[in-house]
Amino acid sequence: MPSKKTTPQNAAEDGFVHVRGAREHNLKNVSLDIPRGQLVVFTGVSGSGKSSLAFGTLYAEAQRRYLESVSPYARRLFHQMPVPEVDTIEGLPPAVALQQQRGTPTARSSVGSVSTLSNSLRMLYSRAGDYPAGQELLYAESFSPNTPQGACPRCSGMGRVFEVTEQSMVPDDSLTIRERAIAAWPPAWHGQNLRDILVTLGYDVDTPWRDLPKKDRDWILYTEESPSVPVYGGLTPAETRAALKRKDTPSYQGTFTGVRRYVMQTFANTESASMKKRVARYMVSTACPECEGKRLRRESLSVTFAGMDIAELSRLPLARLAELLAPYTRATSKVEKGLHAEQLIVRRRIADDLSARIEVLLALGLGYLALDRSTPSLSPGELQRLRLATQVRSSLFGVVYVLDEPSAGLHPADAEALLDALAQLKAAGNSLFVVEHALDVIRQADWIVDVGPLAGERGGQVLYSGVPEGLRDVEASQTRRYLFGEAALGPRTPREPTGWLKLEGVRRNNLQDLAVAFPLGVLTSVTGVSGSGKSSLVSQVLVELVSAALGQGSAVAEEQSDEPDLERDEALPLEGRIVAGMEGVRRLVRVDQKPIGRTPRSNLATYTGLFDQVRKLFAATPDAKKRRFDAGRFSFNVAKGRCEHCAGEGFVMVELLFLPSVYAPCPTCDGARYNAQTLEVTYRGKNIAEVLGMTVGEAITFFKDEALVERSLEVLNEVGLDYLRLGQPATELSGGEAQRIKLASELQRATRGNALYVLDEPTTGLHPVDADRLMVQLNRLVDAGNTVIVVEHTMRVVAGSDWVIDVGPGAGDLGGNIVVAGPPQDVARNKKSRTAQYLKPHLGEAR
Repeated sequence: MPSKKTTPQNAAEDGFVHVRGAREHNLKNVSLDIPRGQLVVFTGVSGSGKSSLAFGTLYAEAQRRYLESVSPYARRLFHQMPVPEVDTIEGLPPAVALQQQRGTPTARSSVGSVSTLSNSLRMLYSRAGDYPAGQELLYAESFSPNTPQGACPRCSGMGRVFEVTEQSMVPDDSLTIRERAIAAWPPAWHGQNLRDILVTLGYDVDTPWRDLPKKDRDWILYTEESPSVPVYGGLTPAETRAALKRKDTPSYQGTFTGVRRYVMQTFANTESASMKKRVARYMVSTACPECEGKRLRRESLSVTFAGMDIAELSRLPLARLAELLAPYTRATSKVEKGLHAEQLIVRRRIADDLSARIEVLLALGLGYLALDRSTPSLSPGELQRLRLATQVRSSLFGVVYVLDEPSAGLHPADAEALLDALAQLKAAGNSLFVVEHALDVIRQADWIVDVGPLAGERGGQVLYSGVPEGLRDVEASQTRRYLFGEAALGPRTPREPTGWLKLEGVRRNNLQDLAVAFPLGVLTSVTGVSGSGKSSLVSQVLVELVSAALGQGSAVAEEQSDEPDLERDEALPLEGRIVAGMEGVRRLVRVDQKPIGRTPRSNLATYTGLFDQVRKLFAATPDAKKRRFDAGRFSFNVAKGRCEHCAGEGFVMVELLFLPSVYAPCPTCDGARYNAQTLEVTYRGKNIAEVLGMTVGEAITFFKDEALVERSLEVLNEVGLDYLRLGQPATELSGGEAQRIKLASELQRATRGNALYVLDEPTTGLHPVDADRLMVQLNRLVDAGNTVIVVEHTMRVVAGSDWVIDVGPGAGDLGGNIVVAGPPQDVARNKKSRTAQYLKPHLGEAR
């Protein structure tokens, strides 16, 4: 690392980026020099400060400088990162960030839109498609379901229509109206009111729904009429008829609303998220009859290319699409017959461009994806590779690409293709700053910046910045032990299964009539290249079949949202059956990487239930009892205890118009979230806000001898989350952190054994040392008599499993089969397995 002092004049000339005094998040006044034009990998344990340096400091400063060069109006169109806490950064080129997608993208976003391939495809159909005789030329916008010109008028471009049916509104027709047969009606008083109105109108509310005349059922469900009638509360139907005849004074005048009308109006107009979610349960999604689910107007669908409309072409895997386009990129009489010159030129040029861009995606191992695949169904790794492919084609020069764990979700074979793409970007004259945990990627680095030594407050220091070999001598580095083979796995004998969970006839995506046996009572890793069918088999079909067999509506440990999910993909038909082994499974727990909450009000303490115990401890203090403060007083979600000014948020947003909005601590509570009276109560010398500000590690010491709280904290510590604050908002957590919080919540329960745990890539985002800690917990579950099945790409985890099921051999149509199943040693020797050569070194065998 250069030691000479640089000035702004020579900083750009010496080939380095010079960082001085970086203090973002947990960084401790960090100063270092990083070479440009190289592959620089930022390493360190989870939570050490790598991303704070790469993204929160370097990329944030590069973006700030760029935005200063554009007009104030244009700045408002960007999502601006906060200004980083750093003294100076010199020699920093413009930067492009390729981060993991943390939020939930809309179902209208797709592979085609992210890669921008759909734009070219629409132009191809518009200018060089085969039009029916007499059809006018359509513009490219007419082939997009997201524009008024292209969207099907019936479903507004969604491909699905939402309606209510008699079965959805009345799920149990053996009940009477008085027994709440009409489940879609509102609960409590409003529902009773509507039933009383029906009594006044002369309808029978005491006969089972199925026995009512169809005319009566249809009117109650579908009428658009809104009759206003007198209501006699508390009277029987006979007494009501008598009161009507006598013209007695009613309790009130009631207005009737048909059930369908109530559901549709409530969904469209209510501002209550929970009410919207409730009525959404009674809405049925079906393919739009107008466009047959293709989302486009009929005029747009009448235009074809290679004999297919644009929706059909968009459903082809990219590998198949590349084959289809190949003849159109060169002169062949077979496909050019009858074309005029302009059509021919346009067709060739667009087909050439599409083919070249698809080729990059194929090289990155994404040939199994289709253009119409919705973005929410993609893994973070797939989404990042799509965006990376766009950059490879952009031919930019002199840019810093900042990437967030680009190997996440990748099989080692696919990671090699990723490294080739990164090499292309570097060869074009760009710099690569990569936050990464995968050892195979770290080994390809020209320069390593190792951050640590541990996580959170115990991290934030640059332990080493230099060429990879120099890290070997840095004793404090956790990365060093794994990179140079000092933490090799010891020999182990796999456990013997206690039984077998056998599935047959499995069909889903690329799985066709598959039979598979999962061993019970052991730890199983399911491996295979990206797109081979692992997640379809385990996270979808296995979970759905076991859930159905156990009578569980949904697997445990899933996040429950208050938002209705009408844009979700249609549920795929469940094809397959369990033929043996369910007697060995009493409970199913699926631990996924979905967020543990959508707002900052959800946090680590509230999700795990830890906060309930903490609030009880505060409520039990003499001071709280004297003031008559109950446990609810210590919740920032309850009006009596929280700060009135910020409503318990702890911060207020300051709008700066042309600059990034600033979230400043609330001036009333100074970020504490509680009002002054609540903060006066202390437990062991700390108020409730100070406790929420503690890390898990600090809280373990603080709550020593409080058994219930201590147990929760110990489990969080054991899964490697000791660096997180108790009040850490859910929105700040990565998918891997959210998954480990869910696992910790499950581990703190008393387990009776015979539970099936299913985890999808649990080591995503984990440093090898944290992955080892996670493995200890998974093995603890198995030792307690449970079964653990993980979909996994980290070969160290696979090598430490008892059983391996390798799916493949390729992706998409080339996958979907069980290549080999057995102990890790057997899989490593199988010549047909793409996983074998990467597994061998972790078992002490040469590739």
